[in-house]
Amino acid sequence: MSTIDPAVVRRVADLARIALSEDEVARFTKQLTVVLDAVGKLAEIDTEAIPPTASVLPIQNVLRDDVVRPSLTVDQALRGAPTRDGDLFRVQTVIEERPAERTGG
Repeated sequence: MSTIDPAVVRRVADLARIALSEDEVARFTKQLTVVLDAVGKLAEIDTEAIPPTASVLPIQNVLRDDVVRPSLTVDQALRGAPTRDGDLFRVQTVIEERPAERTGG
């Protein structure tokens, strides 16, 4: 049985910048121990004769071949546009200014 030390849980939480209460540290310590035990059991299984696979289901690509077909004209595509600029959609500017990046430290 593998066990995770509460100090490891705290360290990982610190690295991830996650604040954990002591109750959460205790709960995650137990839960991660269960996960490691499950992974340990999988490691005991002999998979030498099993080929690598991404899925246990027999799946195949379901995409169709590309077929060139007529598409909308520019006027048809822009017909519902609230505003246009020649052959282009005209949209409201949505760029926001970011606060100046802090430097130094």
